Amino acid sequence: MQADELAVGFVNALRGAGIDVAVGSSVNYYQALGAVGMEQRSSVYWAGRATLVTEPDDIELYDKIFDAYYGGQQLVATPVMEVTQPITLVVDDDGDDEADDDGDDEDSGDPSLTLRWSRHEVLRDKDFADYSDDELDEAHRLMAAMARIGGTRRSRRRRRTHRTAGHPELRRTVRAAIRSGGEPVRRWYTEPGERLRRVVLLLDISGSMESYARALIRFVHAAVVGRRRVEVFTIGTRLTRITRELSSRDPDRALGEAADAVSDWSGGTRLGDTLAEFNELWGIRGMARGATVVIMSDGWDRGSPEVMAEQMARLHRVTHRLVWVNPLKATPGYQPLAQGMAAALPYIDDFIEGHSLHSLERLAAVLDDDRSPTDALLMIGAGAE
Repeated sequence: MQADELAVGFVNALRGAGIDVAVGSSVNYYQALGAVGMEQRSSVYWAGRATLVTEPDDIELYDKIFDAYYGGQQLVATPVMEVTQPITLVVDDDGDDEADDDGDDEDSGDPSLTLRWSRHEVLRDKDFADYSDDELDEAHRLMAAMARIGGTRRSRRRRRTHRTAGHPELRRTVRAAIRSGGEPVRRWYTEPGERLRRVVLLLDISGSMESYARALIRFVHAAVVGRRRVEVFTIGTRLTRITRELSSRDPDRALGEAADAVSDWSGGTRLGDTLAEFNELWGIRGMARGATVVIMSDGWDRGSPEVMAEQMARLHRVTHRLVWVNPLKATPGYQPLAQGMAAALPYIDDFIEGHSLHSLERLAAVLDDDRSPTDALLMIGAGAE
């Protein structure tokens, strides 16, 4: 078995045992294994202990999983890297517009490689779980530019058009003909108008989503402020509507009021039960009918998978489109094996990642594309792109 396969299997084993491992932590684990190698069992142990375990209470469980998993595995020897010729890296920061060209740089004689990096580009691909508070604030400004999400739908209200293929507007045509002596010199037409399609965002704020929920709620706030006809609910152990709390343009005030309104933040997960409550009180009664519904969750559910499947089927029947955003989908070797995710998968029109700004840009593009779900280009499945 290859080193990457061993690492992916070990991370999945930890998650299956109940240890929350973020996507960024698993990436750090793979990088640590590349640095220390897999020749010595102690090196493999401490690479995982330092990157995958964030709670002291999980250390004992980690030790048991490590002994059970690597006890029967043959560790892979890491090949020795050859020494390469030194290369001088010249970094060009896009934030430094005025070049300091004093002519003091000396030529070392080594080959040089000029690199240009952008802070925005780095944040686009960085995992939300690894964001600092300053980076979250910067990301929130970038989210505001992409959060005018959602397509349009045909309205019953008609609008005027110059196209002759439209429906004749007899009243306006006759009035114009009276002013020209009874001759219909100009004919007027109408066509169906368009209005914004409602977007409903359901954000999982359970403990397993804590590192991602703090970034996703900023995207949700930008969507509420930047576009009309957006509704927001949090789901965990209970359902909470926070659209009004997020309507303030002051992000600190909006997020503070939302936090006060939600009583089950970082708690347990009962996705099936909260979806049932949403369907009964809001969704089936009209809010989800013809709307685009987006569920932001990792799919971990302590409830019955039968309830989850039933409620997803009910929701799918009334929505225009049902989208699931799962940050764990970016994990190498990810499989939708969590019982909530597995039960919901057959009823999802689009299954995408949600761990970075780049994935949220993709979400915004999916929501702006008002095609029918039957023509979906995004294939549902593990690792589908």
